[in-house]
Amino acid sequence: MDKFMQAAFDEAKKGLEEGGIPIGAVLVVNGEIKGRGYNQRVQKESAVLHAEIDCIEKAGRLTARDYKNSVLYTTLSPCDMCSGAALLYKIPKIVIGENINFKGAEDYLQSRGIEVEVLNDESCILQMKDFIKKNSALWNEDIGE
Repeated sequence: MDKFMQAAFDEAKKGLEEGGIPIGAVLVVNGEIKGRGYNQRVQKESAVLHAEIDCIEKAGRLTARDYKNSVLYTTLSPCDMCSGAALLYKIPKIVIGENINFKGAEDYLQSRGIEVEVLNDESCILQMKDFIKKNSALWNEDIGE
């Protein structure tokens, strides 16, 4: 696992340790992490605080140039909402830890010109698989089912 996906995975572990959903993300601009986040829907009673949204928020205000030179790393394939945020800010590349347990809007992202790289990292896969097995109702709530 490269250092940026490891950073996203570490964020996911924070969420799990807090009783939340183990999904993490980092936004890398010109090779430097500018934002880190994790899913906090449970912890903050939020309807929208997915990992990617938390990460982009924590990166703060960035310029269009910054976004054009960025890569979003996320441990799980992004949902429609998080994909929309990436499209809004024209983030050109998303690196996904895994899409075995959930496949989000990858095809749509690619159709809109975003480069999508799926690692299917074993650590990401196993962490989500274990979480979903133990917390199926919470997981279904997170993905709107």
